[in-house]
Amino acid sequence: MLILRLAWRNLFRNIRRTVLTCLLIASSLLTIIVMDGVMLGMIDVMISGLTHTLEGEAQINSKGFRDDFEPSLRLSNYQEIQSKLMHDPVVQGASARIIVGAMVASTHNNAGAIVYGIEASTEENVSKIADAVYAGSFLSGKEREIMLGRPMAELLEVELGDRLVLTSSTVDSKEIVQELFRLSGLFEFGPETLDENLIFINLTKAQSLFELPGAAHQIAIRFKQPEVANDPGLDLYKSFNDDSTEANGWLVLQPTMGAMLEMTGYTTFIIGGILFLLASLGIINSMFMSIYERIYEFGVLKSVGTRPANIIKLILTEAFFLALISCFFGLILGYFISVYFSTTGIPMGRMEMSGIVLDGNINTILAPYQFISFPIFVTLLTLIAAIYPALFASRIVPTEALQKAL
Repeated sequence: MLILRLAWRNLFRNIRRTVLTCLLIASSLLTIIVMDGVMLGMIDVMISGLTHTLEGEAQINSKGFRDDFEPSLRLSNYQEIQSKLMHDPVVQGASARIIVGAMVASTHNNAGAIVYGIEASTEENVSKIADAVYAGSFLSGKEREIMLGRPMAELLEVELGDRLVLTSSTVDSKEIVQELFRLSGLFEFGPETLDENLIFINLTKAQSLFELPGAAHQIAIRFKQPEVANDPGLDLYKSFNDDSTEANGWLVLQPTMGAMLEMTGYTTFIIGGILFLLASLGIINSMFMSIYERIYEFGVLKSVGTRPANIIKLILTEAFFLALISCFFGLILGYFISVYFSTTGIPMGRMEMSGIVLDGNINTILAPYQFISFPIFVTLLTLIAAIYPALFASRIVPTEALQKAL
């Protein structure tokens, strides 16, 4: 108790220095909390941008289809698979698709494209294709509807209601087929690779055009709880990974995204380490200044027989109180700033990363570990930073200390 009382009193001998040191530590804690919230917000935007735009949180494909998107590798029993998925308690939606390369032409120009045959009623539960439509309307099931991205529409010089001719070949016989469509909607996802190359038509029309009756190439899935998408023990993955089909979560389908997420984690760790290193240097400097101001007192303490261990305890207790005060204010400020940016967002502008567009504000995400683990780490690092000054104080020679004081 004596050490606790002395440590608390010593901490406020020089209030200005104590306040400045607390501000340094609290600022480091505040920064790492807000920065981690921003990183979590950015990761959430990136994942939702990938999984909700077109890919889905998981996919079932014919075995080997995603290797080179060979149209002949089809799911002949896709309706049966889709029915099973919709009875799965973890699945929110499942939508079948046909994916075939084609040429699209207008009276002014032509372009190569990837045709997606989709079912409008089920696709709205899986992707944000309908939300990306900025002019016209989403597919309603009419036979000759077609949707283009903004860049492709500008290239073909077409407007809503204009005629387009789709040219491709049937999947099995490889015969050239042509079909007339009318432009019903224009979409804009954001990533140029999607807006410049994709075309959407109705699934039934794609089945008849490419001679794929009752078949599909892919079933995109969305879960009620997105975090289960990459669980390899999910019954869905066990049921549909066999000799004819393969089922995978988005992390397996997009391994580059996994690498990017891992990189963001390392970035947070590195920046946090640099911040705490700078804070540690400030703590060491502050503790040494405090020791030099009291060097006469330490000399007297050593002269009357105070053990070095007690002096070390005293310095470390002062550092502990310093960390507690700093964490208290750092947590309060970090919480309110994180809450503010979680609602208003941090303006980041528009940028594209690996085909994913970050547009507008990024809202910070609060997590319990930010207010539990980070303060503990700050306290431990403060104590570690105080070890060297404590050892120095414990080794003070009384005669030298008294001479320096004089």
